[in-house]
Amino acid sequence: MDDCVEVTEEQREEEEQREEEQGEEEQREEEQREEEQREEEQGEEEQQPCDQAGLEEKPTEGQDSGDEWDTDLETDNDTQQNQSLTRSQQYLQACRWTGTVPVSSFLRHLGEADLNLNHYGVGPLGAKALAIALQNDTDITNLELEDNALQAEGTQYLMEMLETNTTIQSLNLSNNQLHLEGANSISKMLSDNDYITSIKLSGNDFDDSAAECLADALKGNCVLKELDLSHNKICGAGQNLGDMLATNVGLEVLNLSWNRLCKDGAVALSAGLKGNSTLKQLQLSWNSFGRVEAESLGEALKHNSTLVLLDLSSNLIDDQAAALLCPGLATNATLRVLKLSHNPLTNIGALSLLKTVTENKNSAVEEMDLSTVFVRETFVELLGEARQRSPGLDVRHSLMSSVTRNISALQVFQKFLAERNESIMDFFQALDKDGTKNVPTSAFRKAVKEANVPLDKWQLDWLIKKFDENCTATIIYSLPSRHRCRDLQHAEEED
Repeated sequence: MDDCVEVTEEQREEEEQREEEQGEEEQREEEQREEEQREEEQGEEEQQPCDQAGLEEKPTEGQDSGDEWDTDLETDNDTQQNQSLTRSQQYLQACRWTGTVPVSSFLRHLGEADLNLNHYGVGPLGAKALAIALQNDTDITNLELEDNALQAEGTQYLMEMLETNTTIQSLNLSNNQLHLEGANSISKMLSDNDYITSIKLSGNDFDDSAAECLADALKGNCVLKELDLSHNKICGAGQNLGDMLATNVGLEVLNLSWNRLCKDGAVALSAGLKGNSTLKQLQLSWNSFGRVEAESLGEALKHNSTLVLLDLSSNLIDDQAAALLCPGLATNATLRVLKLSHNPLTNIGALSLLKTVTENKNSAVEEMDLSTVFVRETFVELLGEARQRSPGLDVRHSLMSSVTRNISALQVFQKFLAERNESIMDFFQALDKDGTKNVPTSAFRKAVKEANVPLDKWQLDWLIKKFDENCTATIIYSLPSRHRCRDLQHAEEED
């Protein structure tokens, strides 16, 4: 009987435990349902005040929405709601609000300094979702959004995001069909932003009006260091850009390649460059610059003391234009790189430029790109002399033909030895410590360079090839020097 009572008590305890566990489970389910209901209600409430980062507040019935992009920043309530969400959750929620497909690359690279979303087809509404997620981001410093069809609308959302985001420093909005309206949004941001140091706006159909508003915004901006306005339709606004350069004290790199700057616009730009004190790189390729523009740049170089790179590739710089550029090069002491390839220059213009640079004792030029200019022996000889004084001088050029190059190589080498009262045999014997009549080509190459023989790479390669016709990496110099020179001359004629 006692056993039966004991069993009954155990059963009762088990039953009570099951009931307690069941009650706890039901309570958890009830709490979960309440939480889901709260989240659903919160989502419905948030869907209306999505006004952060350019999200327009949906008007209630009877209200006028006004300018669909002219919106307020997020309210305190919005901030409190979003603080409870992770950055990825904010982005995914914003994509649902805007009806856009999330960009997986954004989610994968959250927390990194560089975010590259080039060529993802983000579109205006996709930019809206990004703006929401990035408004309070503290990780991304470089944002790449090239070729995403953002248009002016998407740009507006991003610019409003930058009113509160203080981490992004570099922004690429190239090839996004921004036009004048987009330029206006960017100009407003540049007038107020103290954090953006680099912005790329290439290929956005910016005309003179767009360039004018951007230039006005930059007059008082001392933070932006790099501005890319290449591949646009800027012409007469060179006047505005010149005025900006005259007063701006921050910009260091300006790319205006592939525009329509010429005549008055180019002259005004050069006038601004004359008094500028910060610009280091100016890219002006593909702008139809000719004699008038070259003369104005030459005048600017007389006074400018900060520019280190000037790119005038693919313009209309002929020999006369080069001569007009030379007065500036004759006195300038800071320019290091001058690019003039793909211009209608000849040996005459190339000589003028090289003479001017070499005669300027204060010249800092160390690289000159004349790679498409066919020069003659006179240029090569002058370059050789210049390299003796400045071994680091790099002047790219093209010779008239391989024959010209080869003859010049031999003549330069012979002239160099004659000035030292040496023969080719003397040169080789000085390298042949063992008296074997054999000299490694590597030793010959090293000796030529150390002696500062004014031969370029191609000329030296040709000489070594002719001295070592069997490609044994060894030069056998047992023949008398005059026979060796005669053989080389025959080889030149065959080439």
